[in-house]
Amino acid sequence: QVQLVESGGGLVQAGGSLRLSCAASGGTFSTHSMAWFRQSPGNKREFVAALRRSSSNLYNINYADSVKGRFTISRDNAKNTVYLQMNSLKPEDTAVYYCAADERIIQFYSDYARYTYWGQGTQITVSS
Repeated sequence: QVQLVESGGGLVQAGGSLRLSCAASGGTFSTHSMAWFRQSPGNKREFVAALRRSSSNLYNINYADSVKGRFTISRDNAKNTVYLQMNSLKPEDTAVYYCAADERIIQFYSDYARYTYWGQGTQITVSS
C-alpha cells in the first residue's frame, strides 16, 4: 500500500511560482508511475503532468497542453518524492492539486482512473 502526501500549496499572485512536493511511502517508489492532477469546483479531475515508467524502465514525461512550458514534473527516487514546479501561474491554475501513483506501466496517463493511489490534495489559489 502506497501513501502519498502533498505539500507546497498556497496563495500566489498571477505570474508567480510554486513548487509542490509529493512524498511517497510504501511500495517501491522508483518503479511507480507518478502524476499530478487538479480539480476545481464543478469540474472534472484534470490531468496536469506525468512522469511514468516505460517498459524499458526509463521514464516518460507528459504534460497537459495548458501547462506545457510553465510546469515541470520531476522526481527524486532517493527521497521517494515527486515534484511539480509551477511557473508563470495564472488564475485558471487555481484548483486542488492531487498526486497520483501506480505501479503499472500506464499508457493512458491522462486518465485519472488508471491510477491506484492518491494523495489528499493541496489547494493552489492564484490571484489576479
